Amino acid sequence: MIPRLASLPETAPLHAAFCAELRARGFAGDLSLSPADRTVLATDNSIYQLTPKAVAFPRDRDDLVRIARLLAEDRFAEMRIAPRGGGTGTNGQSLTDGLVVDLSRHMNRILAIDPVARTVRVEAGVVKDQLNAALKVHGLFFAPELSTSNRATIGGMISTDACGQGSCLYGKTRDHVRALTTILSDGTVWESEPLDAAGLAAVQARGDRAGAIHREIDRIQRENAPLIAERFPPLNRCLTGYDLAHIRRADGRFDLNAVLCGSEGTLGFLAEATLKVLPLPSHAALVVLRYGSFDAALRDARALSRLTPTSIETVDSTVLALAQGDPVWDGVAAFFPEDAGERARGVNLVEFVGDGEEAVAGQLARLTALLDAAGHAAGRRGYTIARAEAEIGRIWTMRKKAVGLLGNRTGEARPIAFVEDTAVPPENLADFIAAFRAVLDRHGLEYGMFGHVDAGVLHVRPAIDMKAPGAENLVRAVTEEVVALTQAYGGLLWGEHGKGVRSEFSPLVFGPLYPALQAVKAAFDPRNQFNPGKIAAPDGGALLTIDGVPTKGSHDRAIPAEVRAAYDEALHCNGNGACFTYDPDEAMCPSWKGTRERRHSPKGRAQLMREWLRRLAVQGVDPLAEARASRTRSGWLTFPARLAASLRRRDDDFSHEVHEAMAGCLACKSCTGQCPIKVDVPTFRAKFLELYHGRYLRPLRHHAVAALEPLAPWLAKAPRLVNAATRLGAGRAVGLVHAPKLSGIDLGREIARRGVVLADAEALARLSPAERLASVVVVQDAFTSHYDTPVLLALLDLLIGLGVRPWLAPFRPNGKPLHVHGFLREFARVAAANAADLDRIAATGVALVGLDPSMTLTYRSEYRQALAGRDLPQIHLVQEWLAGRLDARATDPDGEPYWLLAHCTERATAQAAVAAWATVFRAFGLPLAVLPAGCCGMAGTYGHEAENRAASERIYGLSWAKPVADKGRTGRLLADGYSCRSQAKIVDGVRLPHPVEILRDHLATKIPAPRLTAAVH
Repeated sequence: MIPRLASLPETAPLHAAFCAELRARGFAGDLSLSPADRTVLATDNSIYQLTPKAVAFPRDRDDLVRIARLLAEDRFAEMRIAPRGGGTGTNGQSLTDGLVVDLSRHMNRILAIDPVARTVRVEAGVVKDQLNAALKVHGLFFAPELSTSNRATIGGMISTDACGQGSCLYGKTRDHVRALTTILSDGTVWESEPLDAAGLAAVQARGDRAGAIHREIDRIQRENAPLIAERFPPLNRCLTGYDLAHIRRADGRFDLNAVLCGSEGTLGFLAEATLKVLPLPSHAALVVLRYGSFDAALRDARALSRLTPTSIETVDSTVLALAQGDPVWDGVAAFFPEDAGERARGVNLVEFVGDGEEAVAGQLARLTALLDAAGHAAGRRGYTIARAEAEIGRIWTMRKKAVGLLGNRTGEARPIAFVEDTAVPPENLADFIAAFRAVLDRHGLEYGMFGHVDAGVLHVRPAIDMKAPGAENLVRAVTEEVVALTQAYGGLLWGEHGKGVRSEFSPLVFGPLYPALQAVKAAFDPRNQFNPGKIAAPDGGALLTIDGVPTKGSHDRAIPAEVRAAYDEALHCNGNGACFTYDPDEAMCPSWKGTRERRHSPKGRAQLMREWLRRLAVQGVDPLAEARASRTRSGWLTFPARLAASLRRRDDDFSHEVHEAMAGCLACKSCTGQCPIKVDVPTFRAKFLELYHGRYLRPLRHHAVAALEPLAPWLAKAPRLVNAATRLGAGRAVGLVHAPKLSGIDLGREIARRGVVLADAEALARLSPAERLASVVVVQDAFTSHYDTPVLLALLDLLIGLGVRPWLAPFRPNGKPLHVHGFLREFARVAAANAADLDRIAATGVALVGLDPSMTLTYRSEYRQALAGRDLPQIHLVQEWLAGRLDARATDPDGEPYWLLAHCTERATAQAAVAAWATVFRAFGLPLAVLPAGCCGMAGTYGHEAENRAASERIYGLSWAKPVADKGRTGRLLADGYSCRSQAKIVDGVRLPHPVEILRDHLATKIPAPRLTAAVH
């Protein structure tokens, strides 16, 4: 039995008092002192980990004023804060051991869009893709493009003066800022925009903090103009923070926003922004240009830049190889063919955009003429062209995933961010990277590279095991060499992602100008309370250092290596935050989208698991030994101890905090497919629940759910009685709601009427080879067989109509509900018995197919984990099997399409299976479109648990509600997940057909039937 884990030390009295006073003064947002929130917000996308003492989630700018005014009081002079947006920073910009002020949870409203003036006003927590989705209906967008655009906030972009793809054309974030609303350190709400001489004089005459700031910044700029010109490099990526070089605009106006953009939360709270937006280009073309070496790709970029494309992005062979193991590759592989049997060693992605087809075609023609005439010159191997919006989008998605993909390599050494955004003049880039690679090679480090070659910025992530002793020393050694290199080649260490912890190099880079930056900081924040230690420290203050801040690796060192290996589904989370995507139509992560609480996300849960394992290790507890013991002991023998622990349960057990986050997971497995690192929450969640409930008793509903599968055939013998009990709310007694009703169909009688028999290995073995090819075994699942029987019968009728002989595998529990709730001992037993039976059938050579995606995919993932080391039978999803056996039609079908809402587990982990439905429908002459959609919110038993029901329906409303409302009653909106169909029926009263029902009906009315391939005949 695991012990009680005392929570983090009490929050410092100062922070507790601060939060209490905030609430007393009317703070409308959320305040948290919980160990879970503090643990989750202790990391970002960097190597660092700093646990805050409290977290504030302001509701609006008035809440920010309350925080600032309270900070200004003498009794809170020692308080330190750090504003936080999407948490995508790679250098610890939003980390603090003080108070984190998270603006992303509530301050995420788009306040106004003016399509005529082409401006938009937003709160700081608005996500870039969220904004662009709202602007798209007006034909507008906000530039530039970021790889983290689906979770990066506008406030974060402004605070780091973010760049990205296309910055040579579109500039940096600051180039699109019209006005900023900042809460200054004394609580003043200041709207900053360019000021002419009269306007500046009027502001300087004010007696408040705003007046003092304008007087001081004006003085600093005028007195240091020669030094500023010398020390701010004339680069596209001149990101330095406190950009005094652009405080005076070309028209002479004074623009305080030049200092505020890139200030990383060190000067005040950014509350709102007015931004310039641009017309969406109507046409685009993307050339994928392959090279025999990465160096050739870098050197060729200069020649390509003369054609003035919108952007040139480069990717090396390491990233390309990792992409091939990700679901993203299925949609882009055709654009990256092999040359003479070899994959490209480097790629340049050259994009042209324009407002007309002719404009883009002309630019594209100039490039292709150059490439065709030169052949394989400059190391080029060949090129492909993407013209369709969807094709271009998929390639850019692959490029955007590069950061995460680099983290998904094997071994303990993983690519990390610390020297990843160097910027040099583009003409120096190839030579600089050659020298950079020599540094990494000398240290024996592997690495991947990608980036904005047209701007002279390359992202380089060396692979280091940060858990190894001396890792911090290696980070320092490499960083100092790279700093010297950037200076030698006329560049900067921090070309795109801000300073953060790397601020220690500010005095070196700015030399005699650094005191001016100190003066800027002092003017805005005289008590050094706003994100101290970053960019510049006032006199008497200290800058952070790259090896002086605790790292995630230093925390993980406390966990024994064998425990880390057993929980690597969590331990290798690198913080890239892809799970924080705003897009409701992406499968990952429904609990995050439904709560907007970061502990209810794959990253949040992984962080909590890391901390939980560390605390166990500190107490000398081996979770692996505890798990082994729990699987050998009888539950009845441990019942008295678990009952006693449950009765004397204390709230200050950190395990409760972890359990709260794990219990909110839908076990949809979207993270296992869509997270670039393949963080697998359902797997480590099950391991946690097994140990947690080895100490604390389970709720009765867990046992009811665990018993449902084996009981289903018996319940089906008395459907009226069981359904009557269901109507009377029998499930509510154990915390279950909307329990499904048995179909009431006698499955045995129905299959006998169709001449279908139960599959028997001996009978199948007696079939001739031709008969085996023309047979298929349908593997039952409890829910389709007994609660949605018409769908199973539709599949049997479809197969018979196609000339296939279906057999029905004898019913055995699949075990998925056991795994979801952490009954791992019981799950292993069920999996072993089921696999043994299916093995015998598979050995006959007859194919096996499953109908429900979630249940069928369990054989590919959870079974492999539970039965490691043994071969498992291959069980296809029915559409996968059909797609490979139906002759394709020469022409695409016409007519009104059917629409499919695919199961989220299938979408995330088996994208080819989702696409297979369209292939099958095409063979029947029917058009089918797969609609973008996230999770329906049911996810097996999650939506049936009373405590989750409200969240379940909220998740359904994010993505599924609209297509069901628009198309659900047409009979042409389909769903292939049993839980999905159940949810639509519960919430909207709509029964969504399964695709096999449509195919069966079509087959019954259309002659001839689709032709089976010769392999089946």
